[in-house]
Amino acid sequence: MIKLIHPVAGALAIGTIGTFWLSTVLSELFASHATVAAVKSTIPWGFLLLIPTLAATGGTGVILAKARRAGLIGAKLKRMPFIAGNGIVILIPSALFLASKAQAAEFDGTFYAVQVIELVAGATNITLLALNMRDGLKMKGWVAPQTRLTN
Repeated sequence: MIKLIHPVAGALAIGTIGTFWLSTVLSELFASHATVAAVKSTIPWGFLLLIPTLAATGGTGVILAKARRAGLIGAKLKRMPFIAGNGIVILIPSALFLASKAQAAEFDGTFYAVQVIELVAGATNITLLALNMRDGLKMKGWVAPQTRLTN
């Protein structure tokens, strides 16, 4: 069962973060302040899905890794503290702050500065989670390892 929970939870987590990120970018670029406020106010509710899926992904990953720490498993395990720290220290506080500012219709310099920080941190976590997914698929043999071309 753990072998099923891990990839499903991981896919849900990366999909949720991707949805947050894409919704933010699209609303900021093409929508009204009311739409931005709606998006920013909805994202914290998404934590009810995101946090358990990340916890399930990390917990099942540690169980599946057992005592192994080398190779692709080691690379995945090394990324996880940064992903978690980025989420706890930057992404969650930023999302709550931006939701508060958006609900108050305070679209000022501070709002946009924090928005940029949140987007960069979110893109970083998406990238790191995608690398973990790629490595997991390689370990399952679903993605062939890259070969280097030499002249």
